[in-house]
Amino acid sequence: MAWWVYLVRCADGTLYTGMTSDVSRRAAEHNRGKGAKYTRSRRPVAVVYQELCASRGAALRREAAIKRFTRQEKLALIAGDSEQRIQEARDDL
Repeated sequence: MAWWVYLVRCADGTLYTGMTSDVSRRAAEHNRGKGAKYTRSRRPVAVVYQELCASRGAALRREAAIKRFTRQEKLALIAGDSEQRIQEARDDL
């Protein structure tokens, strides 16, 4: 089974990070108010990033890592900037 890490942009402009085996199903759940508590009052949401992971454990680790990113780092990830460039920017702080 494939596992994915995803980011959605909420109606208020905030970003939510999650993991699932089916991104489109999970996005629909968020938009029906059946997803995460965080997104229930921030609908509609739109998937802006998704990343395939090797296993459920890898997806959990990647989700945790992305949740530690700053907003700017998450936006850079969405824009397609490489992890290495994000880490270099972090090191410059």
